[in-house]
Amino acid sequence: MNTVLALAGVVIKEMYRRKDFYVLFVLTALLTLLTGSTTFFNDDKIVGYLKEICLLLIWVATLVIALTTSARQIPAERESRTIFPLLAKPVTRLQVVLGKFFGCWLVAGFTIVLFYIFFGVVTGAREHHWPWLQYVQAAWLHWMMLGVVIGMSLLGSLVFSAPSVNVTIMFIIVGGILTLGEHLHKVALRMTEPSQSILSALYFLIPHVEWAFKFRDLILFDQPLIPWSAVGVATVYWGAYTAALLLAAWLVFRRKTLTLG
Repeated sequence: MNTVLALAGVVIKEMYRRKDFYVLFVLTALLTLLTGSTTFFNDDKIVGYLKEICLLLIWVATLVIALTTSARQIPAERESRTIFPLLAKPVTRLQVVLGKFFGCWLVAGFTIVLFYIFFGVVTGAREHHWPWLQYVQAAWLHWMMLGVVIGMSLLGSLVFSAPSVNVTIMFIIVGGILTLGEHLHKVALRMTEPSQSILSALYFLIPHVEWAFKFRDLILFDQPLIPWSAVGVATVYWGAYTAALLLAAWLVFRRKTLTLG
């Protein structure tokens, strides 16, 4: 476990040196400050729309950070050839996969906490209302969902030829699930066999990350807390998918031939 944590620490330190996070945070902060300062003739609807845009930007920013960070981890180690002394220490390939995952996941969690606190402080100062427990539930489920995304990206980094290809494909997959995932079963019911069975199987097979996207409503519309038991079920659901993706990544990585050429 110490080896896994040490590898995760390297990933976190790497983020200090990159500008991705700072650029995305500044953009999000500017729009959030705009929301907090604007009145638009005291029209609450317009301010509500801006609040929704800011939260959407937080989602996009965290997805970009999670995907780009995890997609380049193992390819960068291979390209710089640091993977060879790393595996010679010895560090097992399973520890490499887990260390890279936990590093990226902790970075994503830190980003979510920072974004949500900033957003909550600014909007709360304007509305004089701080529903912190709703923020905690939304942020927690957001973080659990990103575990699935990071697991998919790590697996993709071992399958696809380049990080850019991996990131593009992952954005298409995650974007497709976010926009079409919940509608697949409804569409399948209107189709004939065997298309209906194929589409229904796809609906039950994919990780439904779009469910986490709906929990933004807790903050946007000041909805009451959802039962903590439901939060626990969602945590187990996304945790199981994450574990399956990391297992698949380890199996692919274990069979992968690493050469100096």
